[in-house]
Amino acid sequence: MAAFRSRVGGLAYGGDYNPEQWDPAVWREDVRLMREAGVNVVSLGVFAWASLEPEPGTYAFGWLDEVMDLLHGNGIAVNLATPTAAPPVWLTQLHPEVFPIMADGEPFGFGSRLHYDPSSPIYRRYAAAITTKLAERYSYHPALAMWHISNEYGPTAYNPASSVAFREWLRRRYGSLDALNEAWTTRFWGQVYTSWEQIEVPNIPRSWSNPARRLDFKRFTSDALLECFVAERDIVRSFRDDIPVMTNFMRFYRHADYWRWAPEEDAVALDIYPDPADPSSHISAAFQYDLFRSLKGGQPWMLMEQAASAVSQWKLNVVKEPGRMLLGSLQALSRGADSVMFFQWRASRGGQERLHSAMLPHSGPSSRTFREVVELGRELRLLSGVAGTSSRADVAILFDWNGWWGLEETYGLPRNDFSYADTVMRHYTPLWREHVPLDVVSASSDLSPYKVLIVPNAYLIDDVGVSGIQEFARNGGTVIMSFFSGVVDSCNRVRPDGYPGAFRELIGAKIDEYWPARPAETFTVEFTDGRVTTSTWWREDLHLETGKPLAVYQDGLLSGRAAVVENTFGSGRVVYFATLLEESAFGEVLVDAVREAGVESPFAGVPSHVECTIRGDKYLFLLNHSADEPTTVPLTFAGIDLLTGAEVAEEITLAPLGATVIEIGGGKSGPQPDDRTTRIASGASL
Repeated sequence: MAAFRSRVGGLAYGGDYNPEQWDPAVWREDVRLMREAGVNVVSLGVFAWASLEPEPGTYAFGWLDEVMDLLHGNGIAVNLATPTAAPPVWLTQLHPEVFPIMADGEPFGFGSRLHYDPSSPIYRRYAAAITTKLAERYSYHPALAMWHISNEYGPTAYNPASSVAFREWLRRRYGSLDALNEAWTTRFWGQVYTSWEQIEVPNIPRSWSNPARRLDFKRFTSDALLECFVAERDIVRSFRDDIPVMTNFMRFYRHADYWRWAPEEDAVALDIYPDPADPSSHISAAFQYDLFRSLKGGQPWMLMEQAASAVSQWKLNVVKEPGRMLLGSLQALSRGADSVMFFQWRASRGGQERLHSAMLPHSGPSSRTFREVVELGRELRLLSGVAGTSSRADVAILFDWNGWWGLEETYGLPRNDFSYADTVMRHYTPLWREHVPLDVVSASSDLSPYKVLIVPNAYLIDDVGVSGIQEFARNGGTVIMSFFSGVVDSCNRVRPDGYPGAFRELIGAKIDEYWPARPAETFTVEFTDGRVTTSTWWREDLHLETGKPLAVYQDGLLSGRAAVVENTFGSGRVVYFATLLEESAFGEVLVDAVREAGVESPFAGVPSHVECTIRGDKYLFLLNHSADEPTTVPLTFAGIDLLTGAEVAEEITLAPLGATVIEIGGGKSGPQPDDRTTRIASGASL
């Protein structure tokens, strides 16, 4: 990736380019306008399988040769895709069995994309063939800077081939039928297997189904897709191993465990489309950026797709008003991205996404969007020094795909309307508003760099995760945990010795029963300091052991019981929420617990609509997410506004949807970094 950054001159800028959709006469205009916009890399060939192999074994590379040469001649690098996300119609007609069978038993059908069973040996054979041909021809082309393997991996298939592969996956996981039957608790409802051939993928039956089987099928699907990626990755690496290889992930995507995927890639990449109609979409985007920065241990990641303005996939597709696209792009950079790329370069005349915005819209280079694209290209050149830098945090939040699947995919819970994504964002948002930097961790991550660990609804967590959290607290860390955590093991079996089986000693309390709230039911909760608030949705009949109440219910059948608990565990502190507190009260308690752990925001007092982040120890990003009001931010140092070249000191004013990037200490006059600023820049707590 260092070589890639050197190749593109710092930050990568561009988007998906689909020249096969256009007459060659358009290509020259495209390249001319790319140069005007400052584009230095494009993703090429993502959906071009039918154009590259119009008939089985017959290849048409002439057009791609010409485009690759044209781009290279104009100083534009290529992120070359294997086109295997969109099998051509001839393949599905020759082998209709490659179509994924859906959970209802119906085939996916032709006319979209991702229409393949990832376990199909036939699909994998044809995918390997086109990948090999591309690698043979272009591995040493001077335009090639990166390999883009397939696109947005996603199919979940219920085919016969999937059942065969699922059995083999289970053999590797459990080793024997006895072990599988024990893990799946198959004696319940008489589901005991006596032969591997009896096991099939769990397509939706007409009643409830085994939750452990469903959980393992989610794991298998993620791994089957990953096998497809690895197979194509290994092909291109066999020709040349100094070109980075990646694929593009998606926002809050449930069907692939990105913690397992990330080590297999040279960089992780994200496709994300924050909804301009959602006033909190930038906060959700910030979490995704923190997640992707964390997937490879703080290494820079790639923003691979975003929209220049409106998208076309929602019921209402509003435009990004002037400034929002630039602001969102800088937000990604502020949280570790080394690229700003779009879907797509030129807006398509036809097809499903014909009205999806593009860098070069239907209205052409005189459009508002294209002028903003040119301006963004100018800004990114000024920010090239940011590339390759990283950041650090004292607070971590657990995000675990196994726990997500346990909450939402297996049913049979006290409530079956959990949203893991909403739960995670409920814990993340108060700290985002207080400008507290966060990393995201998995159940097996090293927690030693952190002071605080936030654990949202970890219903399902394996023994490694349990031990890691306990050790973190024992060694002095602060754990902030929400209800319905530690309930089941990795096989979705209820842990022994009462709720919460994994964390009873940690929270210092035993839970007799889970009490989901009735519709519209609310409860009064009073804290020991006299504050009164309400809760809803969930309660736990909690019996204190070593824990102490921070808040108790004031009404209802659980009146007098603890609603929020604190406990000492080893040298650490644990705060446990046994109910869903009203949002502002929950945020106050969470932020107070973080502060008591010795973590303070370096930007206390800055309004929450101004996002403040430090990258690379010296690059301060200030982003005003308010579309209505300018905001003045006080500064305790001098520096250079990299977007204007002006020296800044004491304060800076951001226009509505305005942003700046300040190189701390870059100024020649005015106040220089004091001890406080030095500690901010190093990521230390105050």
